[in-house]
Amino acid sequence: MTPRTSSTATLRRRILAFTFSFCALSFTTYAQDNILTGTNTGADRIRIAVADFSALSTDGFKQTFDTVLQNDLVNAGIFDIVSKSLLPQQSPATPQQMQLQQWSSAPVNAAMVAFGSYGVQGGHGVVNGWLFDAKNSQYPQVLAKQYTDEPTENGARQMAHKFADEIILRLGGGIPGIAETKIYYIKQTGSSKEVWAMDYDGANQHAITHLGTISLSPRISPDNSRIAFSSLDRYGFQIKLYSLLLNRVVSFPSNSGTNLSPAWSANGAQLAYSSSRSGDPEIWVSDANGGGARRVTSFRGPDVSPVWNPKTNSQIAWISGRTGLPQLYIMDADGAGVQRLTDGGYATSPSWSPNGQFIAFAWNRKYGPGAPGGQDIYVMEVSSKKWIQITHDAGRCDFPSWSPDGRHLVYASTASGHSEIWTVLADGTGRQKLSSSGGNDMPNWSWK
Repeated sequence: MTPRTSSTATLRRRILAFTFSFCALSFTTYAQDNILTGTNTGADRIRIAVADFSALSTDGFKQTFDTVLQNDLVNAGIFDIVSKSLLPQQSPATPQQMQLQQWSSAPVNAAMVAFGSYGVQGGHGVVNGWLFDAKNSQYPQVLAKQYTDEPTENGARQMAHKFADEIILRLGGGIPGIAETKIYYIKQTGSSKEVWAMDYDGANQHAITHLGTISLSPRISPDNSRIAFSSLDRYGFQIKLYSLLLNRVVSFPSNSGTNLSPAWSANGAQLAYSSSRSGDPEIWVSDANGGGARRVTSFRGPDVSPVWNPKTNSQIAWISGRTGLPQLYIMDADGAGVQRLTDGGYATSPSWSPNGQFIAFAWNRKYGPGAPGGQDIYVMEVSSKKWIQITHDAGRCDFPSWSPDGRHLVYASTASGHSEIWTVLADGTGRQKLSSSGGNDMPNWSWK
C-alpha cells in the first residue's frame, strides 16, 4: 500500500513550496533540503495594495480594468492583497503624486503598491502603470509600464492581464503569470459537443469548432497554434487538428478503430494518443501531423489518456486497465520503464505538472459496489508515490489540467448538479467555478 496518512502534511508542504515559493524552482533543485522540508510555503506572502487607477478621461472601461487587475492578483495565489476599504482615499495617478508613508504604515501596511491611470486617448485605451516598493523611500520604483489597446471592455481586460502578469513575473520568482492564458474545453449544446475556449478567469467563453458532432478531449499545442482533439465522423472517433491561425480543421490521417485523448509533447513535435487499430486500445505516438505512428504499449486491457512529462519530454503517464480496474502508470516515451503509481481504486485523466514533480489525476479510491466516496482530484509526487486529495466534492470530479505556472489546476465537476469548469490552487484552496450553463467538460489549460 502506498504511504498516505503520516506523510500528507509533508507532501502538502512540498506542493506548497513549489506553488507559492518566490524562488524559481528547477528540476535540478528539487533535492535541496529547503524545498523538501517546505520552508518556503508562502506563509510570508508579499502584501500588496492595488489602488484604483485614476481616470484620464470620462469614457472607457476603467472600472473593468480596476476589477480585473485586482482579481488577477488575488487569483495568482502568491499575494496578501490589502482590502480596498483600508486604502487611502486619494489614489496617485503618477509617481509624483505617490505618498509612500500612507501606503507603508497602518492600516495599509503594504510592502508593494500598484497604481496608475487609465483613459482613452487618440482613439485608444491607454494604461500607465507603476509598481512601487512601499518600504524603499529612496528607490521605490520596481516597475513602470504603458499599454495601449482597443477602447473596449475586452481591451481594458487585456491591459489589466498584461500588467498583472508583469507584477507576478517580477515578484513571483521569475515564473510568468497566467492572466493571459486560455482554457479549452468541451461544451455540449443539444446533441453536439464542440470545442470552446475561455480566458483563464472564465470570461469570453466562445465556440471554436462548429462540426455538429461529438468532439472530445481538446489539447492545445505548446505554441498555441493548433488544438488536437478526438471527433466522431463516418470512420468513428478520429484524431483531428484545428488550426487557430486558419480557423479550420487541418489534415490529420484517419485510422481504423477508435482514436482518443491526444496529447502534445512539450516541444510540439509529437502527439501521443490512444488507438484501438490493433485490437485493444493502446498508446501510440506519431509526429505532429500524424506521420510515423508507432505503438508504444502492447498488453491485454485498455491503455488510454496519455500525457507527456513537460519537463523531460521523455516520459508518458497514462491510464491502463491491464490489471483490472484503471490505474495510473508512467513509462519512457518508447514504452520501456513501466511503473504503476496507484494501488487500487479507479483512476482516470492524468496531467503532469510543468516541473515534472507531480501528476494530477482523478481517482475514486474506494470504487466498487456499495463503496462510500466518489471521484475527486488528487496530486501525486512521482518520486515517492505519495499523494494528497485536492477536491472533496459531491459528484464527479475529472479531467484535471495544470496551469503553466504550476500553481493552479482546472478540472470538471458536477458538484453544482451539472458538469462545470472549476479552478483550484494546487494545495486545494481558492476554488472557483468558471462556467455556469451546464454541459462543460474536459478542460485543458494553455501552455502559456
